[in-house]
Amino acid sequence: MSDGSTTRPTGGDLHRLIADLYPICRSITGDGVGETLNRIGEIIPLDVHDVPSGTEVLDWTVPPEWNIREAWVRDASGKTVVDFRDSNLHVVGYSAPIERRVTREELVEHAHTLPDWPDRTPYRTSYYDETWGFCMPHRLLEGLSDPEYDVYIDSSLESGSLTYGECRLPGESDEVVLVSCHVCHPSLCNDNLSGIAVAAFLASELADRKKRYTYRFVFLPGTIGSITWLAQNAAEVHNIRHGFVLAGVGDAGRLNYKRSRQGRADIDRAVEHVLTHSGADYGIEDFSPYGYDERQYCSPGYDLPIGCLMRSPWGTYPEYHTSADDLDFVLPDRLADSLDTCLSVVDVLEGNGSYQNLSPQGEPQLGRRGLYDSIGGRVSPEDGLLAVLWVLNLSDGNHDLLAIAERAELRFDVVRRAADLLEENGLLEEVVSGAPRSHGAVS
Repeated sequence: MSDGSTTRPTGGDLHRLIADLYPICRSITGDGVGETLNRIGEIIPLDVHDVPSGTEVLDWTVPPEWNIREAWVRDASGKTVVDFRDSNLHVVGYSAPIERRVTREELVEHAHTLPDWPDRTPYRTSYYDETWGFCMPHRLLEGLSDPEYDVYIDSSLESGSLTYGECRLPGESDEVVLVSCHVCHPSLCNDNLSGIAVAAFLASELADRKKRYTYRFVFLPGTIGSITWLAQNAAEVHNIRHGFVLAGVGDAGRLNYKRSRQGRADIDRAVEHVLTHSGADYGIEDFSPYGYDERQYCSPGYDLPIGCLMRSPWGTYPEYHTSADDLDFVLPDRLADSLDTCLSVVDVLEGNGSYQNLSPQGEPQLGRRGLYDSIGGRVSPEDGLLAVLWVLNLSDGNHDLLAIAERAELRFDVVRRAADLLEENGLLEEVVSGAPRSHGAVS
């Protein structure tokens, strides 16, 4: 697949987008989600959808919309000791409004800290249990000695809407590749913003390319957002052929892939192939019904072929869901590597197919067709010839090119190029639904 643009986004470009979005207070609903989607819409064409509070979505109901304007804790002298303006992590997400004086004991009951990391502020939410709370460094809480404190949260829980964004990039087919990321976390860079940045720039890279598949990029709040999207798109879900969730793709850890519920879907094979030939360390884990939104897409009523690409898995690094997941924690080179990996996966999905050898009785004469040493560039002549021979041997309509690459232990792009050369020389024809058809190369 060739690049329709002249300049590939850099890790710095992705990191700058994260820096732009970092100060915004996001939740599963509210103005922060809309503000975030507006910024994404400056990079890619984005349709924004609002689903009213109270809407029944599968077994769930769209909740009231939450917004917050101000929040603080003040001591007896009037000094502000915790201020939402310093960090939007300081307030428990979906906190109900409150304005009153409380005892230190009651404040402690509504305070969330990390005793093992006393200088970090945790991220906590209470979406479906109306309460209020503050998050703060444990060291700060230990220093609060006044008998009473004034607490103030200027928030609202009102009938409104759940908002999500979608970028649809049409292809030659109505069959869909779905890319999903969550937009519901506030100032957390790896667990939230890294997925948004990679998804946005991946869509930007694919926008002007000729594509076999239609691509749908969804930017939505976790869990309730994907459930809402599935309910809203019930008539089109059956078109999804491949997909992956992007989450936590900016830290220094190795890339990890969580397989779809199906386990050996084409997306699982494609990602594992790309990681195997990346030359870098990587991890593969089987599906489990716990994690990010892949568990919604892979629920038994859908069982969609959707996995999850990440670096350090959620909950395995001490910065997870804390103020330490900041702009220094996500690295431009890791963001760029995650984007490059996604583009390589797309290349495999777009270029894969099954073929029929049109001269299957014995090996066709390759020399007079100029097919010896015909794959140059980064590919060794030996690999090029080996790819040609493997494609000829296994192109019986029952093996796709990815299976051939796996069997031959060759990179997919080498096998894809071999198939193109054989097709150009009248020795190969693509098979679709049991019937050969001419293959139009993706450009």
